[in-house]
Amino acid sequence: VQLQASGGGLVQAGGSLRLSCVASGRTSSIAFMGWFRQAPGKEREFVAGIRWNGDSTRYEDSVKGRFTIARDNGKNLVYLQMNSLNVEDTGDYYCAGHRLHYPGFIPTTGYYYWGQGTQVTVSS
Repeated sequence: VQLQASGGGLVQAGGSLRLSCVASGRTSSIAFMGWFRQAPGKEREFVAGIRWNGDSTRYEDSVKGRFTIARDNGKNLVYLQMNSLNVEDTGDYYCAGHRLHYPGFIPTTGYYYWGQGTQVTVSS
């Protein structure tokens, strides 16, 4: 599986961006898709996740109500709509795919497939 993320950029605080991630290859092996971010000098952290063949979603607390993860299986795409951005959202954003199926919850660790990062910079 190959993942290609895009959509990052520079935005003012309060603005919006939409990130996209297209999956190719053996996408049938994907159970969940997630977005992660890594701010300068910090550990990479889980931002949002979605079941590949379902509607279940999960969000990190600081982005709840502001970010929305969605998928388009027909196009093998996963989106991250980011609204009300603030400077703390600045970082490199990565999409990732998880191979294992867990009924009832969306994992925040153990993602196997990774795309390259797309940079998001929020200015004050």
